[in-house]
Amino acid sequence: MFGGLREKLQAARSRLGSSIQAVAAPPGAQGPEPSSPQPPLPAESPVTGEPGPDAKKPAGFVDKIKTFIIERELIVSEKDIDGALSDLEITLLECDVALPATDAIIGQVRKGLVGKHRKIGESVDSLVVNSLKTALAEVLGNGFDLTEYIRQHEKPVKILFTGVNGTGKTTTVAKIGYFLKNQGFSVVIGAGDTYRAGAIEQIGVHAERLGIKIIQHQEGADPSAVLFDTVQYASSHKIDVVLADTAGRFHNKANLMNQLEKIKRVMKPDLVVYVDEAVAGNDAVTRAFEFDKTVGADAVVLTKADMDSRGGAAISIAHTIGKPLMFLGVGQAYDDILPFEPAKVIDELLEGGI
Repeated sequence: MFGGLREKLQAARSRLGSSIQAVAAPPGAQGPEPSSPQPPLPAESPVTGEPGPDAKKPAGFVDKIKTFIIERELIVSEKDIDGALSDLEITLLECDVALPATDAIIGQVRKGLVGKHRKIGESVDSLVVNSLKTALAEVLGNGFDLTEYIRQHEKPVKILFTGVNGTGKTTTVAKIGYFLKNQGFSVVIGAGDTYRAGAIEQIGVHAERLGIKIIQHQEGADPSAVLFDTVQYASSHKIDVVLADTAGRFHNKANLMNQLEKIKRVMKPDLVVYVDEAVAGNDAVTRAFEFDKTVGADAVVLTKADMDSRGGAAISIAHTIGKPLMFLGVGQAYDDILPFEPAKVIDELLEGGI
């Protein structure tokens, strides 16, 4: 994942390192020049064992002095990295990282480098990498551990899935059902998308394949009633988790958003999860922001992350809307869904792989 962004971040990392290294070891630096000729050390006397006039300096002495000068402690200034930071900013924007997230990353990298001491023995690259890791961690947030959330909350945990049309929401519901079953939880699915042609059949096929109970009404039924029945079934059968599918809708469709508000009032979800495509880039970030503003969201799932070399939505969305990423969809199979773990993403971006 994120191959394009990884490659460009590695280039930005190299540019930042080169800029700082130029300060740490200016071209032609050869160590200190003596201010006046120094008298030679006396050679060792064969009788007394004392140093004589032809004695040489101890082996490695000059190398140690040069090392001290070249690896001396320094303070990085703004002008030392200004050009490299401009390159990093362009890199992030070209990869569809939203402007607020880009500004936050640049600001954190600047804070992590400018005015900081590079200690003797510390590599310039480690200084740069640590600064980039801190910046990315700040923007990506902590992720959302769904299994831990379920363990700590009263059952059934009710999860409502929302999003725009065609982003893989129904398939995502099935994938998360599969994931939770493998984690040892019992699951029921509510077929709340009652208007899209074939939607009930689609989620029904998934449920049958996965061995998950599904609650459904006829096509065109009130989705609030379907999901109310699903919650009732889960409560009476001591099911751990309710996964509620809903029709895709855009935030600017007032009637559909009102319907979603009704669903929330009736179902009383513990979590509202927004689903969108990673390949949508900044559009996904904008839509998530509008959905959260209109009906609320507690977490985000991004589908098609395996097809997104830029990685802008995954980098941006948690910071921009203030809601954590929960999962990344990375393929068509039921197990092609990954819990979003920021530390692993950062490692992939800066170290070349997980």
